[in-house]
Amino acid sequence: MFGLTEQQISNFGLTFGLGAFMLYMLFVIGQLAHESKAGRLGTFVLFFGLAFGMVGFVFKLILTAFLEK
Repeated sequence: MFGLTEQQISNFGLTFGLGAFMLYMLFVIGQLAHESKAGRLGTFVLFFGLAFGMVGFVFKLILTAFLEK
């Protein structure tokens, strides 16, 4: 498809597609904190609790890129 291999398409989707989805999730968490009037501590708890899994994924990408070089 468009001269790309399946590996290139899946790599693009994994990095940019999932990255865009993660940014959208952060936006949703921010909207949730704003609409519930959570305050500073509540907003921190929401972001820490709901976005903690993203930290592991980003760390894995950074570690993989570091080890490949």
